Amino acid sequence: MEKLLSDIRACTICKEHLALGPRPVVVAHAEAKIAIIGQAPGTKVHASGIPWDDPSGRQLRKWLGVTDEVFYDEKQIAIIPMGFCYPGKGKTGDLPPRPECAPLWHQQLFDKLPNLELVLLIGIYAQKYYLGKTAEKNLTETVRVFENYLPKYMPLPHPSPRNRFWLTKNPWFNTDVLPVLKSRVFETLEI
Repeated sequence: MEKLLSDIRACTICKEHLALGPRPVVVAHAEAKIAIIGQAPGTKVHASGIPWDDPSGRQLRKWLGVTDEVFYDEKQIAIIPMGFCYPGKGKTGDLPPRPECAPLWHQQLFDKLPNLELVLLIGIYAQKYYLGKTAEKNLTETVRVFENYLPKYMPLPHPSPRNRFWLTKNPWFNTDVLPVLKSRVFETLEI
């Protein structure tokens, strides 16, 4: 695992496409029971090198019901973005994750994570990649039928503060999805 993580962190395959240059961010350990598959680091995470070290990460930890200590314990939670580096700024937010990362690195990582019981698919990019044709027509519908993907996968919206409108428009997420998410996290990590 250490060699693979070192190789990922040294990756420069798409450097010509990255405005801030490569700085792959990934956390994994062979003992991890949960994997979080997000989009890609933002500028704050690019600067710190700490995944989910931003308001989105604070919201995600609230959703999961875990402390920073549990969240950042690599022996419990692996953090594997669809794109390992900050992809740059787009018209309405960050650009999509670079398409090279997941096909190049994800399977190699999952091959070294034998204890995984739950994979959280955060956002449309992770859901399309991992759920393929079983995903619904959009993120909202995929998250609404989250139980169809359990026990292995749990699709979630992005916890960004920009998604306040989505959360307000879909109150069932707080009442139906979050209690199951917290329960699954607690059961899996034996908290």
